[in-house]
Amino acid sequence: MSDEIKRQYVNYLFFKADPAWRRLSREERDRGRSEFEGVVKDWKGRAMIIPFTTVGTRADTDFVLWRISERLEDFTEMSTQLLNTSLGKWCSTPYSYLGMTKRSMYVDHHEHEGSEGRRGRVIPGQNKYIFIYPFWKTSEWYLQSKEERQRMMNVHIETGHRYPSIKINTIYCFGLDDPEFVVAFEGDKPQDFIDLVMEMREHEVRKYTLRDTPVFTCIRGSIGEVLASLG
Repeated sequence: MSDEIKRQYVNYLFFKADPAWRRLSREERDRGRSEFEGVVKDWKGRAMIIPFTTVGTRADTDFVLWRISERLEDFTEMSTQLLNTSLGKWCSTPYSYLGMTKRSMYVDHHEHEGSEGRRGRVIPGQNKYIFIYPFWKTSEWYLQSKEERQRMMNVHIETGHRYPSIKINTIYCFGLDDPEFVVAFEGDKPQDFIDLVMEMREHEVRKYTLRDTPVFTCIRGSIGEVLASLG
């Protein structure tokens, strides 16, 4: 398979609506939501777009669009149209993470790796929740031998296999964006994700994590449902 054909660009674009928008008339708010929804639906034929609300789970964002495309320019063209809608003009984008898919160098010896492991592609599921965060490794991590890093990652990967209800999606950002990676864990049971990360934080590899915040807990919905959560 050609790496150039199969790899994808992935973006998590977070929006925050100005509180003053909620004081507009119902007609103005409905028009803004309708315009925004129309742009998203129009782009769904050219890129994968999955909306999630963060209302009630984050104070600094209201919703996020998980966007996947084989063209980097799609994200700029789509964002321009979204921000030009009556709703978009009232929104800021406090966070935006950009990366690409890539075959993991640590899962070759594991039979049940995550969706992006062997294929180098993100294949979203239908789960209700997604937990997104960027992270950075320390310089010391990259000074370890490949064998030593593999040994530590094996523990991490094997632990993940014990939580089949949680699916990981990893994108590689270094060179395109500030984080080194962004991970997005899909699942229907937040308690399973909590148990997974609590177990993983005790692993030896954890000492090589420089930073892994902010963390976003997002609830999936149609674009209409997500925009309705704005109030």
